[in-house]
Amino acid sequence: MRSQLKFFLPLAAGVLVLDQVSKAVVSATLKMYEIRPVIQGFFNLTRVHNTGAVFGLLAGQASALRTGFFLAVSLVAMGVVLWMLYRLPPGQKVELVALSLILGGALGNVFDRVRLGEVVDFIDVYYRSYHWPAFNVADSAISIGVILLLYRLVFAKE
Repeated sequence: MRSQLKFFLPLAAGVLVLDQVSKAVVSATLKMYEIRPVIQGFFNLTRVHNTGAVFGLLAGQASALRTGFFLAVSLVAMGVVLWMLYRLPPGQKVELVALSLILGGALGNVFDRVRLGEVVDFIDVYYRSYHWPAFNVADSAISIGVILLLYRLVFAKE
């Protein structure tokens, strides 16, 4: 476990720092709902604040209830990830990377919820009039981590 910490901690911390720095830059340079095209017809930077969960789930609920619920769920999820990391046998590099990405991303969004009561999203991917809901670096890290875990679950040789 100790040798895995040398890899896990910097990766999770790196995701957290990249997430928080990117959100700070976006918050300092874009007004709410301002759109900055990056790749015309595919990708914009657009500052939005998500008070809900994935796709705005529970966004209409009272602030204290919503924030408390999301913090509780996030803390439980982070506890599960830490438990999985603790139990992870040596040599499971894909799983180590996946869990590190998930934990770093979860921490990034928890920091926003504690500090702001909502999450700063800014990555807007679209095709014509079809927009994926805006997301951020933390969401990306969590998604990549989950995809890696699912890949290992489906294609593991053991």
